[in-house]
Amino acid sequence: MDIPARNLLIIMSDEHSPKALGCYGHPFVETPHLDRLAARGTRFSAAYCTSPVCIPARASFAVGKYIHQVGYWDNADAYDGAIPSWHHKLRDLDHSVVSVGKLHFRLVDEDHGFSEEIIPMHILEGKGDLMGLVRSDLPVRRGAYKMAGLAGPGESQYTFYDREIAARAQIWLREKAIEALKEQVARHEERQPGKPWVLFVSLVCPHFPLTAPPQYYYRYYNRDLPLPKLYAPDQRPTHPYLQDYAGSFNYDDYFDETSLKKALAGYYGLCSFLDDNVGLVLDALAAAGLADDTRVVYTSDHGDNLGTRGLWGKSTMFEETAGVPLIMAGPDIPVGKVIATPVSHVDVYPFVLQAVGENDPALTEGYPGISLFDLAAGAKPDRNVLVEYHGMGSTTGAFMIRHGKYKYVYYVAYPAQLFDLEADPEELDDLGADPNFKAVLAECHARLLRICDPDDVERRAKERQAVLLAASGGREAVVARGDLGFTPAPGAAISFD
Repeated sequence: MDIPARNLLIIMSDEHSPKALGCYGHPFVETPHLDRLAARGTRFSAAYCTSPVCIPARASFAVGKYIHQVGYWDNADAYDGAIPSWHHKLRDLDHSVVSVGKLHFRLVDEDHGFSEEIIPMHILEGKGDLMGLVRSDLPVRRGAYKMAGLAGPGESQYTFYDREIAARAQIWLREKAIEALKEQVARHEERQPGKPWVLFVSLVCPHFPLTAPPQYYYRYYNRDLPLPKLYAPDQRPTHPYLQDYAGSFNYDDYFDETSLKKALAGYYGLCSFLDDNVGLVLDALAAAGLADDTRVVYTSDHGDNLGTRGLWGKSTMFEETAGVPLIMAGPDIPVGKVIATPVSHVDVYPFVLQAVGENDPALTEGYPGISLFDLAAGAKPDRNVLVEYHGMGSTTGAFMIRHGKYKYVYYVAYPAQLFDLEADPEELDDLGADPNFKAVLAECHARLLRICDPDDVERRAKERQAVLLAASGGREAVVARGDLGFTPAPGAAISFD
């Protein structure tokens, strides 16, 4: 497909469930700016991250391959620039490639491929969440109280950080417009075309703490909020993988009726706060006169359970967490279109290169992604998108594929799960043990094996984690260090447990 080269603005949020946007069908969460972006572009209704946790998801987004292909298994194993990213490739081809905000890579002074990193957030001390390296006899997270304890109205280090990210992005776009005018004059004199730029704006909300600015918080608190799906203890699924996670990340132990409502209002409020920040960036793009020559992509690194099934945070394969919003708009992108074909963050990689005019097949040779341009045009590839998880709160690797209407989840040490997303979009009925679906399970497993060998992947992940655990002083030292709950924003106080 011949796509004219244009500038590209990528906006990523953190922990934004695809179910928590108006354009994805939420009955009351207000996201008007993202809704308008979807209306003037293409929305993917079955988009997935590659791993439902920050660091692996963001590493994979950068390098365009699945976790088992590149490592970066968990939140203690961050991207270090060793594997070339789309940032590296475009910068090496003389494009300006700039990031603003959260990256969650390893260290500040590493070369991650960007021309410039503006107020980046990276993992703490280059180590991250060391407790995720403990994959047996899972420790209970002492900082789990923060989920309920910090929920409510106010400002947090993350809301302050997002305001600064949005401000810096606006400044960059305004300055870029001035620079573009100067370059236009120079190009006219030299008769040389300029190369499109890429701006990656990475916001942290609605990632917890679930502290939302009051004007957003009370928009939701002052109403009758429904309980999360399957929240009552007698409704919660009892699959052992979910019990492992809930036992280690025992967030729900700290909730009562009051704090539950605060958490829901906080998350929904943060979604609207995020949307307004996205609006500020899009308005700046337009005011700078750059909108007609710039494509925009919005997504999140993964979703959030938000109390469904009694679970909080991420790390599961349900639609709330493994699914992501994915919207794009701008020149040569279909308007008002919804694509139901399952897509993955690995598909963003070839799209980014193509969007700015880099079409050399060698740039994407050996990569699993299919360009979002092709998928938006109606391509229906015979493939399965994959989500995998090897991190905190799990004793066994988890692998999910979409195969037609089915979601298949394979656990190396636990029974598989199967959901018919056409008949059961809320994943209420696990068909994994139903004898009537043996043939479907077998077909799905054969499809998974075409992508990777789960047993071999499990072995490699745990071998790497054992090495990192030993280098960090072993299990006792790691558990004694504790957990942060969330990575501190640049300049914020560091508080374990």
